[in-house]
Amino acid sequence: MSATFYALLAIALWATLATLGTALSHLPPFLLTGLALIIGSVPSWPLVLRDRRAWRVPPRTLALGVYGLFGFHFLLFIALRHAPPVEANLVNYLWPLLMVVLAPVLLPGVSLRPLHVVAALLGFAGAAIAILGARGSGAALPGAPATYWGFLPAAGSAFIWASYSLWTKRVTPFPTSAIGLFGLVSGVLSLACHALLEPSVVLSAKDGLLVALCGLGPLGAAFFVWDMALKRGDARQIGILSYLTPLASTALLLAVTGRALTASIALAAALIISAAVMGTRAK
Repeated sequence: MSATFYALLAIALWATLATLGTALSHLPPFLLTGLALIIGSVPSWPLVLRDRRAWRVPPRTLALGVYGLFGFHFLLFIALRHAPPVEANLVNYLWPLLMVVLAPVLLPGVSLRPLHVVAALLGFAGAAIAILGARGSGAALPGAPATYWGFLPAAGSAFIWASYSLWTKRVTPFPTSAIGLFGLVSGVLSLACHALLEPSVVLSAKDGLLVALCGLGPLGAAFFVWDMALKRGDARQIGILSYLTPLASTALLLAVTGRALTASIALAAALIISAAVMGTRAK
């Protein structure tokens, strides 16, 4: 399978996160993330039972995995508590742009061509239109009171995911099954944050089912196939393709909630698809 296929599969899984998150918005975010990450790590457990090398990675690599999975979610949740959620989400979606522009800085032998920059900016414009247009349609997720220092952790979460995605190509090669270890450790840390920072709650049977779906999909399998994409493909092109995530996420949320797809979504689609085509043609 090609890197593009795995990247699109990760994007499709991440597109379900906003819809699942809306259905589970009554749960404390660190509790949801911790449970989902641990559930997402479960498919790799049988591999460890058969061969311990499936999770055998150097401490530096484990630290990088926890930095990516836990650090990204930690700062994003802080941002959503202290900044307008739609705008914070938009700042967070700087990560595909950062993947493109940081690639020549963090990856040796990678250069940046003008077409990559144009495609990345075009994709960010499309993401901005999709996310801000969702607010006008009533599809934005509920969030914290509007203060603005929260944009700083939102930008920090974007940098963490972009740099994690690029640095996985710099560390000693590790099996994709090790993503399960990253998720397990990150999930335990998230549950520790829940115990320290959030009120305790009791999950219903429906909550448990939706949390399991979240863990097996956008907070589980998505990370595994994302790693497969990064191992096989060009980080600059994958970063540009990633702008499909906010577009697909917003469109799915509108469809599930029964709201009509708007002209802003159509415009965002045109911009992001154009960016993806440009990015895949840039060498």
